Amino acid sequence: MANRKDSRIEPSFEGAPGAKSSAGFSVSEEDRVVPGNRKSATKGKSAKAKSSRRGRGKSRRGLFGVLGRLVYWCFVLAIWGGIAAAGIVVYYGAKMPAATTWAIPDRAPNIKIVSVDGHLLANRGMSGGEAVGLHEMSPYIPEAVIAIEDRRFYSHFGIDPIGLSRAMVTNLLGGHFSQGGSTLTQQLAKNLFLTPDRTLERKVQEVLLALWLEHKHTKDQILEMYLNRVYFGSGAYGVEAASRRYFGKSARDVTLSEAALLAGLLKAPSRLSPSRDPKAAEERSQLVLAAMRDEGKITAKELTSAMSAPATRSPSYWTGSENYVADTIMEELPDLIGDVRGDIVVDTTVDLNLQKLAEQSIRRLIDESGKKLNVTQGALVSIDNSGAVRAMVGGYDYSTSQFDRASEARRQPGSAFKPFVYMAALEAGRTPDSVRNDAPIKIGKWTPDNYGGKYFGKVTLATALAKSLNSVAAQLTMEVGPDAVVEAAHRMGIQSDLTANTSIALGTSEVTPLELTLAYVPFANGGYRPDVHFIRRVTTTDGKVLYDNNGGSAPRVVKPEIVGMMNSMMTGTVEVGTARKAAFAWPSAGKTGTSQNSRDAWFVGYTANLTTGVWFGNDDGSAMKKVTGGALPAQAWHEFMVAAHEGVPVRPLPGTWKSTPADTIVQDEIPSNTAQPAPPASVGQPAPAARAPSTAQAPAPARAARPAETVDAGGFGMPGNDGATGSIKHPVPPGNVGGPVKKRQTSILDILTGG
Repeated sequence: MANRKDSRIEPSFEGAPGAKSSAGFSVSEEDRVVPGNRKSATKGKSAKAKSSRRGRGKSRRGLFGVLGRLVYWCFVLAIWGGIAAAGIVVYYGAKMPAATTWAIPDRAPNIKIVSVDGHLLANRGMSGGEAVGLHEMSPYIPEAVIAIEDRRFYSHFGIDPIGLSRAMVTNLLGGHFSQGGSTLTQQLAKNLFLTPDRTLERKVQEVLLALWLEHKHTKDQILEMYLNRVYFGSGAYGVEAASRRYFGKSARDVTLSEAALLAGLLKAPSRLSPSRDPKAAEERSQLVLAAMRDEGKITAKELTSAMSAPATRSPSYWTGSENYVADTIMEELPDLIGDVRGDIVVDTTVDLNLQKLAEQSIRRLIDESGKKLNVTQGALVSIDNSGAVRAMVGGYDYSTSQFDRASEARRQPGSAFKPFVYMAALEAGRTPDSVRNDAPIKIGKWTPDNYGGKYFGKVTLATALAKSLNSVAAQLTMEVGPDAVVEAAHRMGIQSDLTANTSIALGTSEVTPLELTLAYVPFANGGYRPDVHFIRRVTTTDGKVLYDNNGGSAPRVVKPEIVGMMNSMMTGTVEVGTARKAAFAWPSAGKTGTSQNSRDAWFVGYTANLTTGVWFGNDDGSAMKKVTGGALPAQAWHEFMVAAHEGVPVRPLPGTWKSTPADTIVQDEIPSNTAQPAPPASVGQPAPAARAPSTAQAPAPARAARPAETVDAGGFGMPGNDGATGSIKHPVPPGNVGGPVKKRQTSILDILTGG
């Protein structure tokens, strides 16, 4: 027992903490079930030091831990964001056609319309201007556009990450969308292929298309396509259209300040247009100039010079009367060449100098007399002997009204229609020396009064036409029949429907200035009716001929002897008749016309070189203040024709006719038992409306014979149908003609007067 007791090993608590016994066992204070009361001072101090060090370590480890976790989760989110973005791109990309089928769509074709001497009349088509190569346009234009729109254009790959990031930050800080990060390539992709909708799908497709464009085309090609297609406001697509729209010049000739203005428009084409807000346009252009200076594109001197150029309101682009011609050509083109699939050039018959002269004359007369005479509109058409339109003015101002009064407005021609009455009478056997009694007559319930109520008794047809005597024209219509008059007018070139009644003698059926002028051309060219045309040739921009007007054949519609008689008679209108204000150095002829209450005033006249018709009136049909065809229309005709014939060799009118006054009164034309009012003592002076019957007085002396040399008929020289209706003779009606007749043929609501 003693030995077991002595051999027991007791645990020891002595010695330093943590010290081990010789047997390898030891306990510490923490091993006790019930802690002891004693704590060494040394141990307490050591514990405090450890605790302090542990706290500082945990603080440092916590800060780095937060940053690490932030970086980690950002990285994770970036990965998932990239995966999501890739998924979106794949999703929307899959909805697009295969890239192998992508192709640059054709640019909207431009139709360049030029005058007979090559000057630009107008551009038509969606673009409004032809495509211009990057090497052709002013170098300031691409430099200005790059400086303000995409200064890293030549360094990025279609997408500008720097610009995109900057735009995103700016938009986030501003709280609204104020900047876009699209490059010029992206803008081109949008213009070529996409709608302007601001959707995620469209933006993804824009990026994909921009990358494709950069892969397929060079930077210069992309920039050229962009500049020729981008919208510059006011209906102008491309730099050429915009340059002509705002500056009246080609993009080839644009100055630095003008290029800055064009580049500035791209941000907001409509709002910044100089036509709408020149101040805003100037401010924006100065920002462009500053950007160009920052990029080293211009010098400080160039900057100062360009900024000093004041902004001016651009005049309306569509002002010139040549646009009436362009509109007419655009209507004719589809019938000549079909659909326009590429840029084309249309060579016209119009002489731009004559066009401007015509426009100036019409506008000047309306400006000077419009308010006083209540005249607001005018039209002029000039056609040569081949039917080529040399000038056409469709109204006072194209920019305020695009309605073409020359080719679309149908108005009553008044006495300007009488030549067809007299032509039908000549074809029925009358001559210019035939005599009729100018006196008040009554046809049914219609009394065709002369202008001013003046009558001249017995007069030759030549005198009656020169003085535009209504009673004689009505008598001739009764003699030959209204149908013959209508047939003659249609044969000469009138296209409008004409009512075959007696009042047709005074021009009651409506016609257009273009067709009425064309119907006078056979008098000028010797009896041939050509097809009226505006287009000589249509070619592609590389010279391929799509259409060529070879002139065709012009049928003869009136015999040479009839042409000679008509020219002799209508020469009197200019020399001694109602159109004396139209006379000038060239042999000329024509006829005035005035409808009831001066609603329409006309003069259509011609030389052996040109046939020109002029009309004045109001669109609403309101009456002018005693304006006749011998006033404003004759003045405008005179101004235009004098300028048009400057330096041109004088040519006589075609046809030959000699007066034979001894044979002017024949038995079968004036019955011996028909009482006629006597003419005044001197023909050409006003006579009373009624005088005592007398047959003893001699007929009025005829105008001096006017033999005319027969000349070449405008180079036609081809046989054709003479169109004569035969010789039909009727007795001269007395002062009171007829009795009850069909109202639908003989009565009219308006009593018209001759001009």
